[in-house]
Amino acid sequence: MKLIIAAIKPFKLEEVREALTAIGVRGMMVTEIKGFGTQSGHTEIYRGAEYAVNFVPKVKLEIAVSDGMADQVVETIERTARTDKIGDGKIFVLDLAAAVRVRTGETDDNAL
Repeated sequence: MKLIIAAIKPFKLEEVREALTAIGVRGMMVTEIKGFGTQSGHTEIYRGAEYAVNFVPKVKLEIAVSDGMADQVVETIERTARTDKIGDGKIFVLDLAAAVRVRTGETDDNAL
């Protein structure tokens, strides 16, 4: 099993969710986050004063999938979240040691 963690632009969330549902992803966790990378941040003007915004809003997706589905999920997120502008995000793939469905006690692939 794999755990896929993706940080994407917030306005791309619904499009990514629809694309993942279409390929068979049955669930994901979504968290609103702030961060910086190459995009760093930007300056804004509020009431005539300029100030720096160091952290940029993003959405973090966490998706647990079987090994065989991981590449397709990564490709789908990459294709759907891309705007070809700086700050499109990152995708990380980690090995997932175990999964348990709390309601039924099912484990590993059956719990996904």
